[in-house]
Amino acid sequence: MRIGIVACEIMKREIEKITAGDPEVVHREYLEWGLHDYPDQLRSTVIEKVNALEGEVDVVFLGYAICKSLDSMPKDIRVPFVMLREEDCIASMLGPIEYAKERAVCPGTWFSTPGWAELGMDAIVKDDQMLGLEEQGFTKIYFAKLQFDGYSRCLAIDTSVGDFERYHALTKEFADQLELKCDDRQADLAAIKGAWQNLKERRWQRPSEK
Repeated sequence: MRIGIVACEIMKREIEKITAGDPEVVHREYLEWGLHDYPDQLRSTVIEKVNALEGEVDVVFLGYAICKSLDSMPKDIRVPFVMLREEDCIASMLGPIEYAKERAVCPGTWFSTPGWAELGMDAIVKDDQMLGLEEQGFTKIYFAKLQFDGYSRCLAIDTSVGDFERYHALTKEFADQLELKCDDRQADLAAIKGAWQNLKERRWQRPSEK
């Protein structure tokens, strides 16, 4: 069986950990973060990337959650695939129940997995959005605070993919810049592991072998 992986780079660390060393994986591709802000572009990009693997792989592990636009993919994709069925990447890492619990504890929570922690303030305000504004005295923090009106905490999520002390420190720095409190918790990645196991347990055949 030939497996292709097409996923969001925010989940790269977690997917690489789960799939490390698997000899059936013949293609790995991680797409630019932030496409979820443009649902139509996300959908068209994912469809294009997966369909480009037709004939090269037997099945694709699609490392994306629904993300506002990927809830009706089968009719558009020509390659067998397994995807995450949660609403977004955070629900995929924490699990829907734990995600709901954390939002109930504090509705104004910014969830910081290792991928988001690495991006820091760039995850909220991109460099190209600041063109000409810094000369006028504006900063990324100024615009981030406007967007985070109503938020009160950052939650650093340990997905066991590396130096969590570092990821926690990056999250704490981000929280301090926006004057938010910072908590932390563990994630078991059960949803991602389950989707991968589902793919592995089914034997996907090439058309000529059916």
